[in-house]
Amino acid sequence: MLASVRNAICMLLALTVLVGVVYPLAITGISILIFPKQSRGSIVQRDGSTVGSELIGQWFTSHRYFWGRPSATSPDPYTSYDEKSGGASAGSNLAASNPDFIAAVKKRAADAAVSNPAAKEPVPVDLATASGSGLDPHISIAAAKYQIARVAAARGLPETTIAAIVDRIAEGRQWGVFGEPRVNVLALNLALDESAGKNGK
Repeated sequence: MLASVRNAICMLLALTVLVGVVYPLAITGISILIFPKQSRGSIVQRDGSTVGSELIGQWFTSHRYFWGRPSATSPDPYTSYDEKSGGASAGSNLAASNPDFIAAVKKRAADAAVSNPAAKEPVPVDLATASGSGLDPHISIAAAKYQIARVAAARGLPETTIAAIVDRIAEGRQWGVFGEPRVNVLALNLALDESAGKNGK
């Protein structure tokens, strides 16, 4: 009996050290060596200051910037969990047939159309629907192009100039196979500001 208890305790301690200490440290060390930037959160810095992460969307509201996907945690999107507002990374969990979901999509589409009156195409689906996490850092190429006229007008620049920046920042499919071509909103807006600085705008 005592031998069985002793063996169980020894096994518990051994597995605790192996799985709870050795394994996490080894995986963390390997990730830092192989993926140094990603393992630290893909942090983006400008002029020595942290401006965000390539992996987490930010809420842009100025007409001078491209806007990301809506968040299901609105009106407090892109925030860490807050007990007062209940805001956190989450999807809505509403079915596509749910009246609340349909109303939210219609409202987002209407808001996008009002904010981009010069856009000639229909509102892209990713500007009317929230992402699964509420923290999506990317928008589709169509969603970026839909906003070009607004951003160009707000910055007093030709649409061709803004379109060229979108084309430069656009990413292809993951490994050429998975997903769809997309644009990282933070990278795009940083490129806009960088271009404005070079051109004195």
